Amino acid sequence: MTRAGIADIAVTGLGAVTPAGIGVEETWRRVCRGDSTASRDAGLAGLAVDFSCRVPAFDITDRARRRQLWRQDRFTQIALVAAGEALKDACLDPKNPMAWDGARVGVAIGCGLGGSHTWEAGCERLRQEGPDAVSPAVIPMLLPNMAAGEVALAFGARGPSLAPSTACASGASALAVARDWLVSGQCDVVIAGGTDAAITPLVVTAFQRLGALSGRTDEPEAASRPFADDNDGFVMAEAAGILVLERARDAEARGVRRRALLAGCGASTDALHPTAPHPEGRIAEAAVSAALADAGIGARDIDHVNAHATSTPLGDAAEASLISRVFEHGPSVTSAKGALGHSLGAAGAVEAVLTVLSIERSAVPPTANVDAPSTRFDIDLVTKIVREQRVRAALSNSFGFGGHNVSLVFRGAQ
Repeated sequence: MTRAGIADIAVTGLGAVTPAGIGVEETWRRVCRGDSTASRDAGLAGLAVDFSCRVPAFDITDRARRRQLWRQDRFTQIALVAAGEALKDACLDPKNPMAWDGARVGVAIGCGLGGSHTWEAGCERLRQEGPDAVSPAVIPMLLPNMAAGEVALAFGARGPSLAPSTACASGASALAVARDWLVSGQCDVVIAGGTDAAITPLVVTAFQRLGALSGRTDEPEAASRPFADDNDGFVMAEAAGILVLERARDAEARGVRRRALLAGCGASTDALHPTAPHPEGRIAEAAVSAALADAGIGARDIDHVNAHATSTPLGDAAEASLISRVFEHGPSVTSAKGALGHSLGAAGAVEAVLTVLSIERSAVPPTANVDAPSTRFDIDLVTKIVREQRVRAALSNSFGFGGHNVSLVFRGAQ
């Protein structure tokens, strides 16, 4: 039990579909190697930014119910694959009525943009072929809540479901919601995380016009450079990250491993600008402080920070300022976006998966494409190679357009 007598919330299952691979282990291995997943993208040919971090090709029919794929956008499909992996990892079988009470299972899957592929394809078909060519499935395919809805449907989860949409903090928001459901007793198990698959010509062009994307078209594999002196924007990515959460005592009763504990959550809103952060991360600091307080620990108890750091000059500088100000003892810092790009609403959940693995395996992956952080930043950035390090407690930050700030504290389960 925690300081306030609230049930400890355990992570018992992990699932991931990322540009580094299909599954948690493939993703972890490539991130630990510090390999960039960015490459030229034929689907973006002719645009000002013609590269991205896409999920590698795989046969989704091997991992999902074939007859239902026609009604699902890509963001939903990859969420289903990640959820299936996470449930298997948690030793939960939805087909076993003796071990699965669907009425006590919730689903919280955040999403930033929803069915971007469906939207753009539908608009083009309407323009070229007329109204009769538009599928009646367009609306359910493009709704951002459909990943949560289809996961609930696929696994018979009849408890509460929700699709938080806090831009690039959506996945982290979903994990905070899931924790609340478990603490309050509304659920016994929650399938939680985030997903986004929005690498389309319109979305990429819009982000480029906003000035958010890297323009390093001559060297796309080196474009995402979190905390570097010469970073110039993020690289669009797609991904899904799912965690299975349950009360630690319930996991112990089931005899399954507790991979880590989700010990604290905090949130705040900048209320400053639609897209720009507070330049010193002052309001995001409130989210960090709230997460630490919720976990019942102090700043000095944090051994590692998995940073939001997207490789934008403004965002990275604000977060670096926040980290150095709050964590004067200098915990290790890494950003997975150097390797994986920025998967928008999925990022916070994917990075939560990686944070759990850092705790579990006493290892912090390097920040790809960066030899050393900018001399302007006073942070202990892990670069070049994996750092072997005991991580007893770690912080994962997620920040989104609209001023959304979410911080999560994980700690070891033992």
